[in-house]
Amino acid sequence: MTDALHAAGLWAGLLILLMVVLSTMVVSRRRRRLVSFGDGGHDDLAAASRAFGNASEYAPVGIAALILLALLGAPEIAVHAIGATLFVGRVVHALGLLFQRGPSLGRVLGMVLTYLALIVSAGGLIVLAFL
Repeated sequence: MTDALHAAGLWAGLLILLMVVLSTMVVSRRRRRLVSFGDGGHDDLAAASRAFGNASEYAPVGIAALILLALLGAPEIAVHAIGATLFVGRVVHALGLLFQRGPSLGRVLGMVLTYLALIVSAGGLIVLAFL
């Protein structure tokens, strides 16, 4: 196995753990609020649900990109840089949703980092497809 694939495994594992943490926050808030489905009109539960939902929308695509980059021969440092950018973006975005109301710097910065990681991944995958 290549070092780049190990790097992809590291960042995939961290992103999966982030999703588990965010999911447990939703479950915890639902139990505390006695809500079995949806957010029950509670802003904190809605925010937790969206933090998890947003992570589950972006993390799998990022994980797939990291694995494909590694398999196609991307340098280990590139996989680490993209993985770290994606992970930090997802953490910052989740924190912006969970601890700030309305538009927040955390949400904006988190999306910028996420888009940056995904766009660089897409470019890398396209280039590597032709090599």
